[in-house]
Amino acid sequence: MTAGDFQLEGPMKARRIVVAMSGGVDSSVVAGLAAATGAETIGVTLQLYDHGEAVGRAGSCCAGRDIRDARAVCDMLGIAHYVFDHASSFKSEVIDDFADEYLAGRTPIPCVKCNMGPKFTDLFALARDLGADCLATGHYVRRVVGAHGPELHRAQDPARDQSYFLFATTAAQLDFLRFPLGGMPKPQVRELAAQLGLGVAGKPDSQDICFVPDGDYASLVKKLRPEAETSGDIVDEAGKVLGQHRGLIHFTVGQRRGLEIGGAAEPYYVLRLDPVTKQVIVGPKRALAVRAARIEGINWLGDGFTGPMTAKVRSLAKPVPARLEDGRVIFETPEYGVAPGQAAALYAGDRVLGGGWIAETERAELLPA
Repeated sequence: MTAGDFQLEGPMKARRIVVAMSGGVDSSVVAGLAAATGAETIGVTLQLYDHGEAVGRAGSCCAGRDIRDARAVCDMLGIAHYVFDHASSFKSEVIDDFADEYLAGRTPIPCVKCNMGPKFTDLFALARDLGADCLATGHYVRRVVGAHGPELHRAQDPARDQSYFLFATTAAQLDFLRFPLGGMPKPQVRELAAQLGLGVAGKPDSQDICFVPDGDYASLVKKLRPEAETSGDIVDEAGKVLGQHRGLIHFTVGQRRGLEIGGAAEPYYVLRLDPVTKQVIVGPKRALAVRAARIEGINWLGDGFTGPMTAKVRSLAKPVPARLEDGRVIFETPEYGVAPGQAAALYAGDRVLGGGWIAETERAELLPA
């Protein structure tokens, strides 16, 4: 491990690195690599939730068992470890927002909200209070210093890339952040964990939505917002009632399964969710085609950039050619499964230009060619 891996100037023994530790293998390896540079290394864990059934459950993060794992790693490495209780801000900024978004008929992305709030904002303050030279995380993205300063780039391993969830990272945050794993494939990270003697080397990866026990998000939303279970009509675009549903929280735009509507000439897909009428509006797949999306809360990291770009509207989607005009992402060819509440991340090759939150979409068939 060299000073260049953490992009810090001067002798590493004079540097202090704070590592955001979730108790998983990725952040544990970052802590081990940071300590190996000779820099003073401090592990910091935010306790974000404690939902009874989730604590001690494999595949979660920032809860009881994982905090113990992070502390054990720090003890083994001989570095300090601090735990800060941020459950209150996590509930208000991430969990409550998650429930409210579903209640409003939108498709939330809690991982981005968590990065924007507790993980980066709160951890930044803690790291600076501790006199750190940088905050290092286990995210699979790359920080590349360009002509206009630090840039955010996709991970070298496309299967592990997490850049979509970090589109809202600000330039000021990027100046302080470090991502040592961005150039490594996951198997190499696990090998490093084993070489460092870390007990978490074989620990399973955490799930996407860490605070949802067993992936049953509908039950969590219903628990937080009982009114979310209100039933309503499933209708076609002409308003014809085709069936009934048990609550909008059981559906997302683009969904086909679970509608339980028979007798149609072609399959129905969820086109829209109306929180006012409690209706699920369905139609054929072609009606899902979107030519543009209006985005809000735009974060721009593309200083000095001019040229073609691509857009990604889901974490696992392939970036597609698009352009940004007057707060609208306009797709070169129709895109499917675009839903309000999702994010649109913008790229120039591997570089993340930024992105924003999708407020509304414009159907392809309603726009001129």
